[in-house]
Amino acid sequence: MDLSKAPGSKESWGRPRPVVYLWSACELVFVTNPWQISSRLRVAVLRAFGAEIADGVIFRPRTRVKAPWKLHIGPRSWIGEGVWFHNQDHVWIGADVVISQESFLTTGSHRVRTDMGLVTSPIRIDDGAWVTSRCMVLGGTRIGRSAVIQPMTVVKGTVGANRIYGASNQPAELGDRFTEEADGRNPAAPGRP
Repeated sequence: MDLSKAPGSKESWGRPRPVVYLWSACELVFVTNPWQISSRLRVAVLRAFGAEIADGVIFRPRTRVKAPWKLHIGPRSWIGEGVWFHNQDHVWIGADVVISQESFLTTGSHRVRTDMGLVTSPIRIDDGAWVTSRCMVLGGTRIGRSAVIQPMTVVKGTVGANRIYGASNQPAELGDRFTEEADGRNPAAPGRP
């Protein structure tokens, strides 16, 4: 497959090239910026580029938003540090939703069996849901009201209301790191060289 002939992602921009480039500069200065500048300023800049963000939303530093004109957030929601909205399609977030640190929401994929052309589908997260740290939410997902997504979970499809979603296996001890300590000998004990 010749990737130079793959249909490009510019088709999903939804805005003229100068607006997209201006947004990229403003995102870097005001949104992705790691300084603890005002959440209100971040929200104001996002709104200026078409984001629909209700009152009381907290938008922490180091966040990224590919297309603010395709972002919709309900009142009092919290967007944690380092969250990335790779929203080539619309992302709809309800009221009182928490998206925790370094979660990644992506609405795009590719036609893997044909021409690698871009395929997009929206994401919906209903009121009161909590997407915990470092989750990945894929296009076409709907997370129901008051659902909780466990850390580091990949979500695709529908998560019902009030459900806790994530890996069912609990962490377990897999063995010793240092065999000397397992045998009762501690080479790092005080007084040892």
